[in-house]
Amino acid sequence: MARHSVMRSLCALFALVATFAFSAGLALAQSPALNPAEAADAKAQAQRQVTQPLNNAPVWKEIRSGVPQITTVQGPETNVLIQSSGQTWRAARVPVAFWGGLLFALAVVGLALFYFARGEMTVVSRRGERLIERFSLADRVAHWLLAITWVTLAITGLILSLGKGVLLPLIGYTLFSWLATIAKNLHNFIGPILIVAVPWLFVRFIRDNGIGIEDFRWFANIMGYFKGHEYPSGKFNAGEKLVFWLVLVLFSTILVATGLILVFPNFGQFRSTMQLANIVHMITAYLAIALACVHIYLGTIGMSGAYRAMRYGYVDESWAEHHHERWYQDVVAGRAREKFVDAPATNADVTTHHRPA
Repeated sequence: MARHSVMRSLCALFALVATFAFSAGLALAQSPALNPAEAADAKAQAQRQVTQPLNNAPVWKEIRSGVPQITTVQGPETNVLIQSSGQTWRAARVPVAFWGGLLFALAVVGLALFYFARGEMTVVSRRGERLIERFSLADRVAHWLLAITWVTLAITGLILSLGKGVLLPLIGYTLFSWLATIAKNLHNFIGPILIVAVPWLFVRFIRDNGIGIEDFRWFANIMGYFKGHEYPSGKFNAGEKLVFWLVLVLFSTILVATGLILVFPNFGQFRSTMQLANIVHMITAYLAIALACVHIYLGTIGMSGAYRAMRYGYVDESWAEHHHERWYQDVVAGRAREKFVDAPATNADVTTHHRPA
């Protein structure tokens, strides 16, 4: 009897536990959450679907909150579904592109008006004068490598940043799609060349771009530069040194650093880092392009003989004496590295490039 009594007690206890487990399981099955807060959120969402179908505001609020979610993808920020600061970045790009584009337009229009008002700056040559090798072959190769790369990046960058607002309404979606795709690939694949081109040109030209008191005096007398009465300068005047230190050393270095962050996103950088790099890249590029426009203008149509000096490497005595008097005097006295040379037969036209017709 005692044995049967014990068995009945165990059966009753087992039935009680089973009933409790079944009740708890039924309760959990009926509740979508394991804690009151989640249960309340789920209930509110269900109620919202009844009163406002397809309105998932609580869900998207949670997604945009930045709270880490669950993901199988490995990497930084992969568990953040939507980064809300991305909206700030997209909004910041608009004024940067507008003011940068305006700065570029003002630079181009301003130089065009100056050219029509002033014309080309020329120097009258003397017959039978000697030539000076202003730039060696290594100097010219370093310059043209950087120049071609830099101009290509500037043009493609302007297409990518301003094309949607300026070119798209003019040429339509199909042509702009092709143009933007080509610009993007050129920009991404040619950009890393600056890693070599910038330091190479820096090493070649640094010895002639030191800053001194004469450079400040040159800027104080800058109006004479445009009126044909230049203040004496060394191999490079203060304006050229400004381009060297700002465009080549400072701006190009920033562009290379931020460009690498943007082109290679697989180095573990966060999205916020790339967004900041993009804004800095755009601002720096617009400033550099505006200054480069002045340099390109003076090196081509703005000053007679400047392009040929970098194309062939030679200038004549009149040009050197007028534009870089202190450097010319050093050449005459034998203190400069550059020397007088006989004009190569293939470049004989260098001696007459700025004589009046």
